[in-house]
Amino acid sequence: MKHFISLGAGVQSSTMALMAAAGEIKPMPDGAIFADTQDEPKKVYEWLDWLEKNLPFPVYRVSAGNLMSEALRLRLSKKSGNTYLSIGLPVYLDVNGGKGMGVRQCTRTFKIDVIRRKMRELRQKDSVTQWIGISFDESHRMKGSRDKWCINIWPLVDKGLTRNDCLDWMKEKHYPVPPRSACKKCPYHSDAEWLDMKTNRPEEFLECVLFEQQMQVRFTQATAWMRGDTGPVPYLHASRKPLNTVTFKGESEVTLFGRECEGMCGV
Repeated sequence: MKHFISLGAGVQSSTMALMAAAGEIKPMPDGAIFADTQDEPKKVYEWLDWLEKNLPFPVYRVSAGNLMSEALRLRLSKKSGNTYLSIGLPVYLDVNGGKGMGVRQCTRTFKIDVIRRKMRELRQKDSVTQWIGISFDESHRMKGSRDKWCINIWPLVDKGLTRNDCLDWMKEKHYPVPPRSACKKCPYHSDAEWLDMKTNRPEEFLECVLFEQQMQVRFTQATAWMRGDTGPVPYLHASRKPLNTVTFKGESEVTLFGRECEGMCGV
């Protein structure tokens, strides 16, 4: 049996990895696997660099490519000849004045499947235990493995540790506070996160504004064969307004995590 940590490089999975390094969670993992969407904030990559130096087991960085570039890629169906977008994001859609949501493919394609492939490569013929950094207060996000050769476990849930408990543990050990790991352009950002980006990382916020505009053009191109010029308009914010015109308000972390469908992002 081999043990691998699904490393999101956020608070929970980072705490879990460091607890394993300290011998507080056993056995010692064979490695941690970080699925890089190539759209994480700079501070996440800086944190990952620090974390690697403080773990006694290897950290494998794997990627399916640049998620946001793929989200803007138009493909042509060989069967129908119609255009469609390469990968779906959970964007907020304005459908002729009505409300809709984009199909969410990003987590499975760029997180879950990427980690799964790496575990299959590393396991050889052994079975695998995958450690997932969901905390006790997010236990509703727990899901079993779809593979017979892999079982999922949630060490933080087993220890009854919440996200705040993880932060307290990091503080007690005098470790830096990990950033929240999430794609810069994730529509699930809370207003507080958008406001923090706009205020403290304006270059990343501008990148998101431009991406939203590019995505709107791509949606028009992708659906022109079906709806003409009256197709759905995607937005990154739930108000369904251009990101650079939104007045952001606070939103709780509980609401944010309640939207997560796979339990693999942002931990």
